[in-house]
Amino acid sequence: MSRLRVYRESDPTRADEYTTLEDIARVAAGAQIRFERWSAERPLPPGTAQEQVLEAYAGPVKRLSEACGFVTADVVSVSPSTPNHADLRRKFLDEHIHTEDEARFFVEGRGLFCIHHGERVLAFLVEKGDLISVPAGTRHWFDMGPEPSFTCIRWFSDPRGWVAEHTGSDIASRFPRLEA
Repeated sequence: MSRLRVYRESDPTRADEYTTLEDIARVAAGAQIRFERWSAERPLPPGTAQEQVLEAYAGPVKRLSEACGFVTADVVSVSPSTPNHADLRRKFLDEHIHTEDEARFFVEGRGLFCIHHGERVLAFLVEKGDLISVPAGTRHWFDMGPEPSFTCIRWFSDPRGWVAEHTGSDIASRFPRLEA
């Protein structure tokens, strides 16, 4: 089940928790984060090819692309059998920003998006059916867990993709990670 935990930046041990779509979306909107839940236009078996995933979500992908100015979308899948999954996990565990919006839709699996917003940390456990979009310049980190298992649609404004610019802060190391 999707959830949002809101921590004070100074206390990673206590959080307010939200589990309904309405509450998560409301709190997210207050931080300029888009959080939505989508349904596939047809069921997708595990291991579905990128083209078929994009076709199954063609309507929502087009609507989000047009609304946000994205020029391309692709599909990424990571599993415990992905040869470099530990390196991929480490790459995004530290706080960073991007020069363009970061939008992800979880076709399968789950991940933990943590947003550093003011004096709060918003930890979104996103799962199958969830869309999260983080504005450019937003401090955040992502944990796919020690045994990652997810497929996501990703959007880009620049067809070359985005690059993480690390902030140098150690804040991400003080907050809970995604458990297996």
